[in-house]
Amino acid sequence: MKRELGIARCGLACCLCSENMECKGCKRDGFLELSWCKDAEWCENRKCVIEKKLAGCYECDPQSCRKGLYAEKIKPRAFAEFAVRYGMEELLDCLERNEKAGVVYHREGIMGDYDEFIELEELISFIKTGKRQDQIQ
Repeated sequence: MKRELGIARCGLACCLCSENMECKGCKRDGFLELSWCKDAEWCENRKCVIEKKLAGCYECDPQSCRKGLYAEKIKPRAFAEFAVRYGMEELLDCLERNEKAGVVYHREGIMGDYDEFIELEELISFIKTGKRQDQIQ
């Protein structure tokens, strides 16, 4: 885990990402110059938080938002909502603990253990516990 990269403006876990080894995280340098990011120009979530002068979607209402990545993906929405409820440090602590316990962020391409959920609350619980609902006793 590269904790110093933290959580992206949209909620994705830059700290666990293995997709782009050149990436420095989307918050670096004020989040305005992102020459290493192939998605920076079209990222609707990035544009939205810059327009609203927010640090990230986690300062807004990620649970009900459907802009950009949030239209179809619950992973970034759940991560951002988790940060709203429990704080950024708790999110990073849980992700680090889960990684050490064998939870994989990117297993095949950009899909991993956090992508196997349909319900937001189930994914938030998984982030908190590192276990699926059917594994919790």
